[in-house]
Amino acid sequence: MRRVVDRTPAPLLFLIGGFSQYVGAALAVGLYPTMPPHAVAWLRAVVAGVVLLLVVRPWRADWTRRTLIQTGVFGVVLLGMNMLFYVAIDHLPLGAAVAVEFTGPVAVAAWGGRTARSRIAIGLALFGVLSISLIGLDWSVTGSTAELVIGLAAALAAGVLWAAYMVIGGRIVRARDGLSSLAVGLAIGAVAFAPFSAPFAGAVLRPEILVIAIAVGVLSSVVPYTLDQITLKRLGTATFALMNALLPVSATVIGVIALAQLPTVGEVVGVLAVSAAVWISGSGRRPTVEPT
Repeated sequence: MRRVVDRTPAPLLFLIGGFSQYVGAALAVGLYPTMPPHAVAWLRAVVAGVVLLLVVRPWRADWTRRTLIQTGVFGVVLLGMNMLFYVAIDHLPLGAAVAVEFTGPVAVAAWGGRTARSRIAIGLALFGVLSISLIGLDWSVTGSTAELVIGLAAALAAGVLWAAYMVIGGRIVRARDGLSSLAVGLAIGAVAFAPFSAPFAGAVLRPEILVIAIAVGVLSSVVPYTLDQITLKRLGTATFALMNALLPVSATVIGVIALAQLPTVGEVVGVLAVSAAVWISGSGRRPTVEPT
């Protein structure tokens, strides 16, 4: 298996990880009739945490109080981001939610930049969000206003936490093994959010729900996280930026295929604008930690 991965081009591995992540998100939507979105996100973290703990065995690393606290904050931020994203895709099309969430990474990449590249990236991201929210989404349907507001707010908040995740995660991967920290962080985050999530996840005791929950955890977390560790080391800056820019488009395609969510013209324009912003903001920077 390792030989197959080594022989596979890094851009293809990146796209496999991206598609796996959003296929998992599409499966997660199927669990919403049985439990609320935040409980589904919590189960995803539990599954991914258990698998990664067993595979990575992070207890073999040297841990200090400081690194445990930093990793715990990282895990709480990561799980909070995933919970908000799952709330967002309960109220918005998958592609639109992903595009709005990407404003976080664009802001981090362009932060402090005084170049034309940074200004263009921020402008395109804002234009994309406005195109999706004001033109792409249908506000005329009775009772839809509150739903759309909740979805947009959750996606934007997820983007803020994604930005924090990138900053904290970047510091972690520069100092120690990122996969071990991810495994421990997910475990800490799952324990921290258990009181607010476990009581709503009783449906997972049904075998068919458990199978889907495991698939969500593996497809949305384990596969992308593992492939990220490989592609981040092998992709050049320009290729990495281009691959990132394809993720909102990938999410839109999966939304069409798996969830029958046909995008409007406003959504398509917005997704493409955000994708362009991601590419512009990322092409001038070194690869950093990946989305979840």
